[in-house]
Amino acid sequence: MAESIELTEEMKARVGEQGPPWTYELTTTSVRAFARGVGYTDPVYYDVEAAKKAGYRDLPAPPTYLGTPVFIPGRCSDTFSGPSEGAPTIEHGLKGLLDGGTETEYFDQVCAGDKLTVVQKVAGIDVRSSKQLGKMLIVSLETSYTNQDTGKLAAIQRGQVIYY
Repeated sequence: MAESIELTEEMKARVGEQGPPWTYELTTTSVRAFARGVGYTDPVYYDVEAAKKAGYRDLPAPPTYLGTPVFIPGRCSDTFSGPSEGAPTIEHGLKGLLDGGTETEYFDQVCAGDKLTVVQKVAGIDVRSSKQLGKMLIVSLETSYTNQDTGKLAAIQRGQVIYY
C-alpha cells in the first residue's frame, strides 16, 4: 500500500505526450474469436453474408474490440503487444496495477479486413486516496483508431490505469 505519492513536474509534463503510431489488424478469425469469447451469438459476427445483409462491409468488430496490435519482437511490449519504443512513460515507483475502465466512442464502422493506425496519448494524471489501497496514481489515456484505407477516425477509447 502506498502511503504517499506526489505528482512531480516530470510526471505532469507527460500529459499530452503521445506514443508512436502503431498498426492494429482485424481479421475474420479475430472478430469471430472475440465474439465467441465474450458470448455474442449474433450471426453478423460469424457469417459474412449475414453481416452484409445487416449493412456491414464484412464481419463487424464486436463492441470494444478494435483489433490486435501487430507484434514486432524487440519493438513491442511483451505484455500488451503495442510499441515499447517512443511510448510515454511515467516513473512512479508503484508496484500495483489496476484497470480503471475504458469507454469507446465510435465514429465509423470497424470490420474484418480493416487495418487501423492507433495512437495513444496521456490525457491526464491525478493522485487519489483509497481506504484499501492508500494513495493511487490515476493515469488517463486517450487512444485514437484511424482506418488506414479511408483515413477516417473510426473510434476513440478513453481509459484509466491505476497504480498503487
